[in-house]
Amino acid sequence: MIGRRNAPAATDGPATDGPGITPTRRSLLAASRWRPLEVAAWAAIAAAPLLFPQDAALINEIAILALFALSLDLILGYAGIVSLGHAAFFGVGAYAAGLLAKHVTPDPLVGLAVGMAAAALLGLLTSPMIVRGTDLTRLMVTMGVALVLLELANKFDGLTGGADGLQGVVMGPLLGHFEFDLGARVASAYSLVVLFVAFVLARRLVHSPLGLSLQALRDNRLRVAALGLSVNARLAAVYTVSAAFAGAAGVLLAQTTAFVSLDVLEFHRSADVMLALIIGGAGWLWGGIVGAVAFKLLHDLIATVTPQYWTFWIGLFLVLLMRVGRDRLFRPWTWWRSASGGRR
Repeated sequence: MIGRRNAPAATDGPATDGPGITPTRRSLLAASRWRPLEVAAWAAIAAAPLLFPQDAALINEIAILALFALSLDLILGYAGIVSLGHAAFFGVGAYAAGLLAKHVTPDPLVGLAVGMAAAALLGLLTSPMIVRGTDLTRLMVTMGVALVLLELANKFDGLTGGADGLQGVVMGPLLGHFEFDLGARVASAYSLVVLFVAFVLARRLVHSPLGLSLQALRDNRLRVAALGLSVNARLAAVYTVSAAFAGAAGVLLAQTTAFVSLDVLEFHRSADVMLALIIGGAGWLWGGIVGAVAFKLLHDLIATVTPQYWTFWIGLFLVLLMRVGRDRLFRPWTWWRSASGGRR
């Protein structure tokens, strides 16, 4: 879409548009500009804790899942790296923040930085196993890494608490003034701010030359390699960034709940975030946020009606989504027009 919209400028104008500004650079700058709808959407998100203070805890959960889905979208939607073990980075971030708060310092921002660094380090160390494999290999390797970490966390119960969870985690006030309250008002605002910062960074990444090369890798890896670009280095870089964002989501969960258990490394974490991204749509940064909102609201609504069978209805919705299609389900007027050939 970007290439088609800016093609005339590349042919009709000069080779550069000002000092050092090429047509490709101009296209990237145009694509990275904030649209009014995006600004309005973020304004509505920021106002949500104020408009619905009684649902602050749910908003906090949605923000954490949205950040987690955003991290998965960077590797799945933009680089084509499939993963069924993204919970590994989520859990490492959570345990790092919890252990730091318990034994070193309760400062939330320090914990956020340490948790992201620990998850990024794990992503960097495991990236060589990811960048060279096929999709099936990546599925097995990512799931295997998460399962190994789960068993290690259970084995070293003297450090992690094992099946009982990490006890005694006490978080200090945010910025030295804002205590985490039982109503989750501070927690929801904190999580939304971290989500927004991560979204801005991810948006900048996907609209950069690196982001364009990642999308080219997703579409045709051999062609990018033939151009002389380093395929493995680019995949390792985005995998590390994605791991850091996933770790940040785990940190937020640990800090806002003051508890860390083996649940953060369980397979259902990876499955839930995959489902959220499927609902919202991969390859679109807003897909993770939209999917997280839809998944959590569906979960909350259905679990209220049928607590035992909420997974059945979620599964039925996913089957309907896959069979009918996202556009036909949510925007029926678009496919009706195309099916009727534009006739009224």
